[in-house]
Amino acid sequence: MAQSGKSIYTGLFRHTLDDKGRLTIPSGWRAAHAAEDTFLATPHPDGYIAVLPPSEVEKLHDKFSAMKLSDASAQAFAARFFSQTQSFSFDKSGRAGLTAELLKHAGIEKDAVLVGSLTKFNIYNPARWQQEEARTAGDNFGDLMRRLDI
Repeated sequence: MAQSGKSIYTGLFRHTLDDKGRLTIPSGWRAAHAAEDTFLATPHPDGYIAVLPPSEVEKLHDKFSAMKLSDASAQAFAARFFSQTQSFSFDKSGRAGLTAELLKHAGIEKDAVLVGSLTKFNIYNPARWQQEEARTAGDNFGDLMRRLDI
């Protein structure tokens, strides 16, 4: 989905990995992208896969490019972060293959929930997504909106 030249990722989609372990990316999310555009999938510390689209990949590239080679901590973090991160594009049918390590990190064996978060999207196993929904439900949702000034 694009608005004013910006891709947006909204909605929730439930998909199943195919026999080759590929996941279909929602058509609305890939509409503004060429099949060869590079996305990054990285394990999030909270137990899901965070997916950064090309515009976010570019921002990340700029940030990491500015790191000094002499900054040992930054270089160690970059090595660790990118050793776990997968770059991918989708095929003609809109599918993307994710590594076994990423799927294991998120606890995804067959079913996945893809959740938009405006500038990127996340991939959860269904049980983990249920926990996230419960954590942010009801009064908690309103409290979060107020805290974020939305």
